[in-house]
Amino acid sequence: RARLAEALTGYRLPWSAELRRRITTLPGDIRQPRLGLAEDRWQALAHNVDSVVSVAAAVDFLRGYQSLRRSNVLGPLTLAELAATGPVKPLHHISSTAVFNEAGIAAIGDDAPLARVDRLSTGYEQSKWAAETALRRAREHGLAVTLMRPGAIGGHTGTGAYNPQDLLTGFLSAITRFRIVPALRAFNIAPVDWVSKVAATVVGEPDGWGRTYNLTGRPSSLADLVHDMRLSGMNVRILGWDEWREQLLSRVQEQPVPALDPLIRVLNSPTGVRLCEANLFSPPATADRTDAFAARHSLPEAERYDGQAQLRSYELMAEDGLAALPSREDPPYLWFPETMEGRLGPVGEPADSPCTFRLRLSIASMYQLVRERRIDVLKGEVRCPRLHGEPLSMVEGDVWVRPDHGIPHTHGIRHPLLRYRLLLSDPDGNTWWLEGHKTARARRDLSKQARTLAVEIGRAGEPASLSGVMVVPMDGYVREQIDGIRVGPGLTSRERRLAKATWIAWFGMQLAQGLTEPMMRAGAELLDLRRVRLEEPER
Repeated sequence: RARLAEALTGYRLPWSAELRRRITTLPGDIRQPRLGLAEDRWQALAHNVDSVVSVAAAVDFLRGYQSLRRSNVLGPLTLAELAATGPVKPLHHISSTAVFNEAGIAAIGDDAPLARVDRLSTGYEQSKWAAETALRRAREHGLAVTLMRPGAIGGHTGTGAYNPQDLLTGFLSAITRFRIVPALRAFNIAPVDWVSKVAATVVGEPDGWGRTYNLTGRPSSLADLVHDMRLSGMNVRILGWDEWREQLLSRVQEQPVPALDPLIRVLNSPTGVRLCEANLFSPPATADRTDAFAARHSLPEAERYDGQAQLRSYELMAEDGLAALPSREDPPYLWFPETMEGRLGPVGEPADSPCTFRLRLSIASMYQLVRERRIDVLKGEVRCPRLHGEPLSMVEGDVWVRPDHGIPHTHGIRHPLLRYRLLLSDPDGNTWWLEGHKTARARRDLSKQARTLAVEIGRAGEPASLSGVMVVPMDGYVREQIDGIRVGPGLTSRERRLAKATWIAWFGMQLAQGLTEPMMRAGAELLDLRRVRLEEPER
């Protein structure tokens, strides 16, 4: 029971007193005859349970058939014996599409012929094949045996929970970390929440018993996978299988990633390599019976496990050091220029020196905007005679949209719209910092507020020496920040238009919210003052 609690909480699922009350745990050993139970306990179990679900398996792609036989073949047969002892009960067995892992197999369907066992590479594939073949015989002799075959199982689309030891996790991690993908044929993968929902419904619905179901979702092609990556801001390169494997092993050797060790062990094994090849170059799986069952019981349709569905899992994988989300080091997803003009002067004195900023703002992915509300400043220069006779070059920089959700740090009337933080370098090798703020007040000049930046500049490690105001010229705003938007060439023309429209809509919404907040606050304060005056006692 403690193991069950640990597994549920580890996968971000609830574990409560109500669940504990509904679950009875009975320790047994799938490798032992009659689960290692005493005769009276075995008979009591056989006469009291009304359904048997066979989930236990040893999942190891580097062990031979003989070492897996007791767990993966004799174990399911023991559960079939349990189902046939006393009142006959249905047996629901979780198999795997590994039973099709023969190079060149024609189809992977609910009722398609299995691979030839002598053409399966690993003991795991052979053991799953043997178990399914034996249970089919039991079905032919009258036992209600349901076979369910997941392919690759992806993370949960809601919580992002994933299996860090799974081969799929290592594969996706390698793609995101090194931005290379092998030229695969099809990726038969479905999210764990869909797989488990369909499987649980099959177990509970008698009209679904005694049949075979592929739980493979909608397969992804190579084009789908590359498209998902690029739409997420990750520009991947396609390599041949051998080149991909060699380059991955080489890069991991130069830059070790302990979390990738399970994948690396498989890729260093001849049988493991054949397993990967069988999975990556197999045909797309079909699941007509599963689709019909899902429609009959109002279950969610199988959908492709695309970049959006994988997003939360990628976030968790990045937190665990497995994945690498888009960053400023990646080719930009979207970028545009920004020019500002104004005057700076010594702090506390009139701003009398003309200055010009020319920046290139970019976004690695829309994920970056939604999660961080941050824009990268990758290139640019600052021209200001009071700083240096030559332009200062951009080292790095960030722009935050509505920092701190637009809430003033103190009880003030200026609400933050944008915050600029830049690091600059002059031709003499000196480093400068620049801090800029656009703020909103309850006034009518909304366009001016959105274009005006209050700036402070100082040498690295020193307080500000110059301050002033910079403004985006109105005539250049549309030309640069709307017409000047460029989107990564890896997307289609339609997707580029959509990316541009999405950015403009998101940024416009953020600015509109930021500009209206101080007005709403001012209105609320006026109502409070009016209420206070109305409630004052008569003198």
